Amino acid sequence: MTTSPSPAFTAFAGQSRIAAGPLAEVARAVRTANDGLTDSLLVFDDATGKVVDLDLRGTADEVATRYALANNAEAKPRGRGRPKLGVVAREVTLLPRHWDWLAAQPGGASVALRRLVEEARRADAPRQQTRAAQEAAYRFMSAMAGNLPGFEETSRALFAGDRLRMEQETAGWPDDIRVYALELAFPEPADA
Repeated sequence: MTTSPSPAFTAFAGQSRIAAGPLAEVARAVRTANDGLTDSLLVFDDATGKVVDLDLRGTADEVATRYALANNAEAKPRGRGRPKLGVVAREVTLLPRHWDWLAAQPGGASVALRRLVEEARRADAPRQQTRAAQEAAYRFMSAMAGNLPGFEETSRALFAGDRLRMEQETAGWPDDIRVYALELAFPEPADA
């Protein structure tokens, strides 16, 4: 059984990366940096590139504990039975010939539909991962680099999947922004 990596986050103070890792650690670093910092602080979800709002009330330890507890609450396993499978009933509208074909499949319509969906997901996974990485990088770039020179050309290179051109277009950007945008756009393979 493969386990998915724990969610990771990256914090920036102005144009500098100040922390990266699990949310509790990043929240602690942001809370600590927040005292006496004049630069804007932004935290990004590495999976989506979206800005994450943090509740920074309390001490750095209290903030870290709050997010560690929230993460642990999300990770708790559910009780026994069907609900842990996440089965959701929804309406599917098909033509009669589709229902006839599904009914003739081993295990019935539900098993056949699940099998078809899983096969399609596996076949489309690389393209979906590439698109998700591009969207995450674009969200980050829009927030942090929208006013930097070459933003539009960099965006074109990003969606064309042209790493070399993206590296060239971002050469004049602050290092931390350039490196993080490239990390989001072209993530290392999980088995590397």
